[in-house]
Amino acid sequence: MWIDHASLHRELSELNLFAFDECAFPFQKGVRLKMHSYPSHLDYRPEPVVRTGEPGSVDSGSIAYYGTVVRVGEEYWMYYLGNDDSPEWYQRLCLAKSTDGVNWVKPNLGVFEHNGSKNNNVCDFPVNGHIQACVVFYDPEDPDPARRFKLSFEAPKYSKCMCVAFSPDGVHWNEYENNPVGNVFFEQSGGIKRDGIYYVTGQGSTGHYSPKGARMLCTYCSADFIHWTPAACMGFSRDPLPPMPTYYGGVNGPQVHLGAGLWDRGNVVIGVYGMWDGHPSNDRNLTCMHLGMVVTHDMLHYTEPMPNFPLVTAGEQKNNTPAHNHFPALMQGQGMENIGDQTMFWYGLWPECDSNGVRLATWPRDRIGYLQPFAKPGQDAFLISDRIHLEGKTGRVMLNISGLGEYSKMRVSVLDEAFQPVPGYGADECELIGENGLRVPVAWGNKLVIHSDKPVRLRIDFCGIRPEDIPHLAEHAEKEA
Repeated sequence: MWIDHASLHRELSELNLFAFDECAFPFQKGVRLKMHSYPSHLDYRPEPVVRTGEPGSVDSGSIAYYGTVVRVGEEYWMYYLGNDDSPEWYQRLCLAKSTDGVNWVKPNLGVFEHNGSKNNNVCDFPVNGHIQACVVFYDPEDPDPARRFKLSFEAPKYSKCMCVAFSPDGVHWNEYENNPVGNVFFEQSGGIKRDGIYYVTGQGSTGHYSPKGARMLCTYCSADFIHWTPAACMGFSRDPLPPMPTYYGGVNGPQVHLGAGLWDRGNVVIGVYGMWDGHPSNDRNLTCMHLGMVVTHDMLHYTEPMPNFPLVTAGEQKNNTPAHNHFPALMQGQGMENIGDQTMFWYGLWPECDSNGVRLATWPRDRIGYLQPFAKPGQDAFLISDRIHLEGKTGRVMLNISGLGEYSKMRVSVLDEAFQPVPGYGADECELIGENGLRVPVAWGNKLVIHSDKPVRLRIDFCGIRPEDIPHLAEHAEKEA
């Protein structure tokens, strides 16, 4: 199935119609979007899930999560940049592994010698010198076994221009012989592969607004991971309009730090970006940075569901003994997953040279945002989806819902593409199989599935004398196997 706003009308087994995606529900009345920040208490300081190592180890000095979490089989692999406690700032590509996203181990890879020993978790990555960012792609179906892992990175050796490398196993890496593949400074944090095209987001001297560039979310694209677009697409900016005369290295004002880490949910892509808020004095120590959220359907143009909403708040998240007296500031990498009954997102502290580990933000699964009625009794509160194409197959509807009770009800009806009720699938025939919870099935009489050769829409009505008790969080339209 597919929904009209989905990129290239992609065939999907499941559509995730999130409350924060206005393209999923373009027609709304009497409802408001509410979002959940992490952590909920501004004075809470989450402990790192991947910590700096013992003195003398490869990551004893700092850990920079200019990195990536990818799923490999039944494991989650985290690539991060480790710096030892020597005077020289020298970040190396390190690997940690987990089965639950919370408890991580640093495997003994045995491929890199440090202080006379190869008993460490540093990858065999031949770049001679410090690296500053790494975005990893895992392509298990790549016909070339030597390129099933792909890496986009930034290194001073190449004037911080975009470079790439390949690996058969995610541990032994080979640089592309014609690096760099980009020709301008580009500091990246996220990427995604969609319909055969690779997209990498970041910030840098991309030529937008000023010759030196500014901190904005920009994207480069490639079909083979070697030949990249000669220009970047500017997809999201926080600069005041008309654009302020900022440049990379400038601090003052609201900007977008490091592009965005991306999470592919099929018909929508969720991005997490750095909400750079520079102090008017241009003192970097006074820069505060929460992490915000954007969404995209074409991987090029991004919008904020709730402008300036901090998805992950900096609050009091600072190192206990920071090297510099910075305001609290966070930085995103690439990595967001649903594991068990939780949505997980990994992030770090900024500046990266001070960071003592990788932290974890969590929400109840797919509970980042919801729609809540505010209409008075007797007034309508409802939403209608975009056109959903089942293409002759059957589909089921499941809700993420809470707050149902004696005085708060919900009804789901199926409409045709002209907004008319489909016989047998009206609101009066709707019943929820179970009350509150995750993925609650919807039925119409004895019908659990929808079958249609033509596009349909879903209408959700909030009913009862206290409909405001219902937070409608997310909806799933799933095609039967």
